[in-house]
Amino acid sequence: MNPATTSGFRVTRAGPLALLQDAGRFGVRHLGVTQGGPADIHAWAWANRLAGNRWGSPVLEITFGGLELQAEADLTIAVTGADLSAKHDNQPLPMWRRFRVGKGERLVFGSPANGLRTYLAVAGGFSAEPALGSVACVVREHLGGFDGQGRRLAADDRLTVAAPDPVHSDIVEAPPEEQPDYSTPAVLDLLPGAQISDFFGRSLYDAFNAEWRVDDRADRMGVRLLGPSLHCRIESMVSEGISLGAVQVPPDGQPIALLNDRQTIGGYPRLGNLTPLSASRLAQCVPGQRVRLRPAGMERASREHQAFIRKMTASRT
Repeated sequence: MNPATTSGFRVTRAGPLALLQDAGRFGVRHLGVTQGGPADIHAWAWANRLAGNRWGSPVLEITFGGLELQAEADLTIAVTGADLSAKHDNQPLPMWRRFRVGKGERLVFGSPANGLRTYLAVAGGFSAEPALGSVACVVREHLGGFDGQGRRLAADDRLTVAAPDPVHSDIVEAPPEEQPDYSTPAVLDLLPGAQISDFFGRSLYDAFNAEWRVDDRADRMGVRLLGPSLHCRIESMVSEGISLGAVQVPPDGQPIALLNDRQTIGGYPRLGNLTPLSASRLAQCVPGQRVRLRPAGMERASREHQAFIRKMTASRT
C-alpha cells in the first residue's frame, strides 16, 4: 500500500455499477477520449463538501444499488444523492450528512427508492492512480477507476483512502433546500443551440411546452426523451464537438441528452444544451419519469453555475 494511503473498504458484494469519479478528464477530447466524471455533479460535490475534501476528490458513484462494503478502518464518510435504501450495520444510513463508520462495520446499498445514483465520499478521498490526469472511470474506454483500467467494482476489491489533508468541513449536514426530492417533476434549463433556428415552429413549441418521458435507454452516455417528434430543416451536417448536456435530435425526432460518457463528436442537429446542474438532475431521473425543458439565457445560467462552484469550493475552517 502506498504510504500516503490508508485502508478503506472491502467490497463484499458488487452492485451493477459502482465507479470512482473525480471531477472528470479534461484536455483530451481531441484524442477521442471523453470526459467521465460524476453524472450528478451536485450530489458529488456535496458528498466531498461534507466529508471535508477539496473539489475534485474521488468519490464512489453507486448506480441502482446492490453494493455492500465493509470498512477496514475507522472512517469519516458522507453519502448524498439518490435514496438507495442504504443501511449502516442494519440501521438506516444517514443521508446528506457527515458521520463515522467503525472498522468492520458494513454499508449496504439496496434498490432505488428516490433517484438512481448515490455518492459515497470518505475524508481524504479515495485513492487511485490517475489515467490521463484523472481517476474518472469510463468503462467503455478502459480508463480510470480504482485500478486505472476502467473496471467496475467486483467482490473482494479493496478501496484505499488518501490521508486527509488539514482542510475540514465547516458543515455537518447539507441544508434541506440542497437535498433534492428526485421523484418530483424535473424542469431542465436548456440553452438554445446553434441549430435551434432550423427547427420548425411547431417543433419548438412542442419542445418547451410538452412533457417528455425518460426512456429506459438511458445510461452514463445519454438519456433519450420520448414525446412529440421534433423536426429540423437540416437533413445532414458535418460532425462537431459535443459538450456535456448537449441535446441532439436524430431523424426519429426523439431528443437525446448527452451526459458524461458521451462520444466526443456528433452529427445530429442540436436543440440546445442543458446546464450542468440540469444535466445532473436528469441523471437522477428513473425510466418513465416526466420532465420538461425550459429555455434559459447564458448570462443567468453562467451566474448560477459560478455561484454553485463558489459555494462548493468555499474555504473551510
